[in-house]
Amino acid sequence: MKISIPVVILAAGIFYYAINPSTSVYTPKCPFHLLTGFHCPGCGSQRAIHEILHGNIWIGLQHNFLILFLIIIASYKAYTSFINESSEKKTENLLQNKVAPWLILALVLGFWILRNIPLEPFQILAP
Repeated sequence: MKISIPVVILAAGIFYYAINPSTSVYTPKCPFHLLTGFHCPGCGSQRAIHEILHGNIWIGLQHNFLILFLIIIASYKAYTSFINESSEKKTENLLQNKVAPWLILALVLGFWILRNIPLEPFQILAP
């Protein structure tokens, strides 16, 4: 089971490195954006991952700034899991705090609202 997550991440990385979501018909389009015209919190993530994998970090972040938060959270989760499995000293995972999910939800909802405001400086958040 633990081997399947890295395999899926590697396969997705290879796919998004090889396929440009901006021009490909093989990548899914956002149904929320297609139905409403508004950007969801994930809009631009496929393009961001593609650009970041090609070393274009700033361009990738411009597609979706929330991807940076995802990278930080995933890296922290992987670090605490690795430390807790490989040593006798256990590290407390701050993401398992009662408040953490609510803070993450507030951040995502705030980002979602702000990126759909058609005024400066909020337009920089839109993909």
